[in-house]
Amino acid sequence: MILTPIDYQAEEAPTDFVRSLHRTGFAVLRQTPISSELVQRTYEDWAAFFRSEHKHSYTFDPQLQSGYFPFQSEQAKGYTVPDLKEFFHLYAWSELPEGMSDRSWQLFAQLRHLAAQLLGWIETESPPAVQQGFTMPLSAMIADSPETLMRPLHYPPLAGPLPPGSVRAAAHEDINLITLLPIATAPGLEILDPQGCWTTVPGDSGDLIINVGDMLALASHGHYRSTTHRVVNPVGTAAQRSRFSLPLFLHPRREVVLAGPITAHTYLLERLRELGLLKSEASPALVS
Repeated sequence: MILTPIDYQAEEAPTDFVRSLHRTGFAVLRQTPISSELVQRTYEDWAAFFRSEHKHSYTFDPQLQSGYFPFQSEQAKGYTVPDLKEFFHLYAWSELPEGMSDRSWQLFAQLRHLAAQLLGWIETESPPAVQQGFTMPLSAMIADSPETLMRPLHYPPLAGPLPPGSVRAAAHEDINLITLLPIATAPGLEILDPQGCWTTVPGDSGDLIINVGDMLALASHGHYRSTTHRVVNPVGTAAQRSRFSLPLFLHPRREVVLAGPITAHTYLLERLRELGLLKSEASPALVS
């Protein structure tokens, strides 16, 4: 599987971007309007947060799904050991940890604005039959959605013996429509091709990785596939260093119909329960 970075500013960018998503489930964009300096400074903010024991004051509420998720909170579907990571869920209605700058909100806004444009590209460049299958314009699905989520992630250095089979992020697919991911602070992201081989996702500083989530696969009746991906454990001296990433998961409003009787809300609940982030009897009380 070959992923060739695409120049966002090129005339053929919309066509090349959507073709890459259709073929691989992923695309890499260069020269985007996302500020590289803002991304770097936001990484610094969250690195300081994860280093501090103050993070435990923000442990997540299972009902709201907002806040700090301690190390090894999440276990990928089909796996018996949790991932080697800690993270924070930041929604548009969330509160940042005390003392943190507003850079996270600036990046959140930039990514969400770009995502609306990219969803427009997907709709415009899709075959007519796929376009007609969408229950509403894709960018309208995410408009003012309280469930769009930024997830600052910290993969700590790998020290001591690890539980058998444990990795930074086990093989999984994303739940949402699309994910926008500024290049992480270290390599490790891989995608699974149709032949069952793993391929490293390319990217340089300033690039933006976009991938299809299960909700877009469902809404497009499989025209766009949600590709399995993972974050592998580094080896050698790289294992002694942290890795940070800042994905923005674009979610529709909960009442949006994806396909048939399935709404974004019912689908999200099912997946959160599979991940162990939501008890079977609970339902996230997200603030609108």
